[in-house]
Amino acid sequence: MNTAPSLSSGERLDWLRLSRSENVGPVTFRRLLGRFGSARAALEALPEMARRGGRMRPIRLCPPDDALREFEAAQRLGARLVGWDEADYPPLLRHVDDAPPLLYVLGNHGVLNMPAVGIVGSRNASINGRRLAASLAADLGAAGWAIVSGLARGIDTAAHEGSLKTGTAAVLAGGIDIIYPRENAVLYERIREHGLLLSETPPGTEPLARHFPRRNRLISGAAWGVVVVEARPGSGSLITARCALDQGREVFAVPGSPLDPRARGGNHLIRQGATLTETIDDVLRVLEPMRPQQKEASENHPAIPGSLALPADFEAENAHDRITAALGSAPVAVDEIIRSCQFSPAIVTAVLLELELAGRLERHPGNRVSLIHLP
Repeated sequence: MNTAPSLSSGERLDWLRLSRSENVGPVTFRRLLGRFGSARAALEALPEMARRGGRMRPIRLCPPDDALREFEAAQRLGARLVGWDEADYPPLLRHVDDAPPLLYVLGNHGVLNMPAVGIVGSRNASINGRRLAASLAADLGAAGWAIVSGLARGIDTAAHEGSLKTGTAAVLAGGIDIIYPRENAVLYERIREHGLLLSETPPGTEPLARHFPRRNRLISGAAWGVVVVEARPGSGSLITARCALDQGREVFAVPGSPLDPRARGGNHLIRQGATLTETIDDVLRVLEPMRPQQKEASENHPAIPGSLALPADFEAENAHDRITAALGSAPVAVDEIIRSCQFSPAIVTAVLLELELAGRLERHPGNRVSLIHLP
């Protein structure tokens, strides 16, 4: 069993500062924690690492007062700020590569102890689609599964309403205190009382378009599988399904008439190998064998990456030049960079980390990276 003690109040604020500092994403956060052993030591090292990566101006570190104000705002709301290796963090989500280091949670934390299924679909859902989503959610809840969705109108709303009595979790695109859409204000309060609300953004954050794809990866990451009830091509529900596939989750899709645009996304998923889903039996046939793994996921925590060996002074310039030259605007696997440049994994990882802190590197699913060409 690989468990970690709860964060102290000082460590929690250091984690918050590091996660809110410039160019520090979830993957980078874990790498820094593994390299330096603590968030405070990583914060002290960020300016020099960014400079080595080629950054011309100082990197912006989150000021201590800003982190404290954010933390206190959440406390006033009754929300808790939970670290990715603490007990109240969604157990399955912590095993996702880009899981947020910290999550705000508000409501009934007992929902986290249940295995979960995501249900998503069209905001402009049909009456039958909403009825089916609510029915699936209620039946899955009766079978001991929590439901995860995004509090959007349509299918999300129906899924939450169907699972309020048995266990539901809403992942928000904005702050833990921001109700979107406003028409779901009553549902938000009911979930707060009986279910669980989750958010990775600071309290008061209004949901913007760029927040929703990141929200979707949390829905799929917290669940063993995702059921798509209705979805138009290019919709956010299909983004959630794609995230689920990237995370190794099961994907289920409800078929529909080819004459209904809302059915095309689900029909496409079925053609691509998603489980055709008409009743709860189609879902449970796949997921019930996974139920025993819930306890294992709760108890076993992914290890923080080990210490990264930085290049020696005499080889640092050569390492940076060769690794940067191997990168381009198209994503490439980190393993391929290691093979091509013939540096150790530790050196390649360290150089990529410095490039990312300098704002010159973008990470992609599948442990792939690409170079950002600055003007």
